[in-house]
Amino acid sequence: MGVMSKEQSQLLSKIATGNGHGEDSPYFDGWKAYDENPYHPTNNPHGVIQMGLAENQLTADLVEEWVMSNPEASICTPEGVTDFKAIANFQDYHGLPEFRKGVAKFMAKSRGNRVKFEAERIVMSGGATGAHEVTTFCLADPGDAFLVPTPYYPGFDRDLRWRTGVQLVPVTCESSNNFKLTKQALEDAYDKARQDNIRVKGLLITNPSNPLGTILDRATLRTIVKFINDKRIHLVCDEIYAATVFSHPGFISIAEILEEETDMECDRDLVHIVYSLSKDMGFPGFRVGIIYSYNDKVVQCARKMSSFGLVSSQTQHLLASMLNDDEFVGRFLAESAKRLGERYRVFTKGLGQVGIKCLPSNAGLFLWMDLRRLLKKATFEAEMELWQVIIHEVKINVSPGASFHCSEPGWFRVCYANMDDEAVKVSLQRIHTFVLKNKDVVVPDKKRCWQDSLRLSLIKNRRFDDIIMSPHSPIPHSPLVNATN
Repeated sequence: MGVMSKEQSQLLSKIATGNGHGEDSPYFDGWKAYDENPYHPTNNPHGVIQMGLAENQLTADLVEEWVMSNPEASICTPEGVTDFKAIANFQDYHGLPEFRKGVAKFMAKSRGNRVKFEAERIVMSGGATGAHEVTTFCLADPGDAFLVPTPYYPGFDRDLRWRTGVQLVPVTCESSNNFKLTKQALEDAYDKARQDNIRVKGLLITNPSNPLGTILDRATLRTIVKFINDKRIHLVCDEIYAATVFSHPGFISIAEILEEETDMECDRDLVHIVYSLSKDMGFPGFRVGIIYSYNDKVVQCARKMSSFGLVSSQTQHLLASMLNDDEFVGRFLAESAKRLGERYRVFTKGLGQVGIKCLPSNAGLFLWMDLRRLLKKATFEAEMELWQVIIHEVKINVSPGASFHCSEPGWFRVCYANMDDEAVKVSLQRIHTFVLKNKDVVVPDKKRCWQDSLRLSLIKNRRFDDIIMSPHSPIPHSPLVNATN
């Protein structure tokens, strides 16, 4: 495609000719590197391994079993085709009642049934992306701003800003306290925005955090609620990883704070939850985004705006049956947490055996990996240089901290739930080889048994054992990539 002429650009909108989408980020560049040379164990064993995509593929078999056992849930089967006409013609932007009921039940179940959600407040949208944009349209005008603690998901630059004209003001969190959000950091960011004549309309938090994989404790959530009440600004809580918590401490939803913390003032009209089934259930392709607001006017407006990004009625129908199956949901959530915990332990152990540390975490589909001592200098330029080596020579797509607006160079997000156990083994071998070839890293002799101990760790996992013991699915030798210093 040629360069757009000035005359052509004048025929189009600023959105069409601008770069507000944010696709020029290294976060997306890593995906492109993978797309151009994707790893495959037999067809392309030297390709790039995708570890920049936060997908949960560890429980797909459970969903497949349910679908096979419940063919009537789909309108595209002989068992369910009698509902085809009614469902295919349904287009009410309120959504199927049973779907909204199922989502409300799932949200409660994934939060330990410690709080209930009203089906009447469930508003549909096209994935969390659409849910965030609709919420932003309801709460802010062009030029207004949301405070966002760093590091934060790169897609927010697109989801909240691109078409709404809203600004994002970073709330700087640092490694010295494990990136914990503090009242002082909130106050500093708010005051700085006011000094810059920026009108702050809200605070956006992600809990559990992407990319940190950590959860917000009760004391921090109380601080946040007090802050937004004092400032009279909105609180948008992104809770799309709520069911990915795999160890203690448990997840605390903002809904629990509203219900249980009765000793503090809280204007519920200021609180809004964004949710989806993309991460917790591994359904990103279904585009099920949810807005749950305690503000009646926001619910009404968001529901009208949802006409621009409804969830397919066929998808609603299928999920209504699945999410209202209490036995399945309970088993799914328990097994998902178990498998995520197993994968986390395998991956952190593999990294630790070559001296790589990660921020302690217990949720999400990723690790916040500390590669600061691999930098030639403590600069973001050095971080990008290291990232280029990891992408093009180690052949792993991980995302640099700069793309998450991290305030310190040397941190990388690495996703571990979007691949099978074989790919985990290969990726860890590549990382191992790279680290050992880096002259600045000294690995103790006792760690030289890395491959044997990794193999033993992995085969404790039943699913991995099934893979390596099958005569039809042998594990190929990992390509040991030579990396420069």
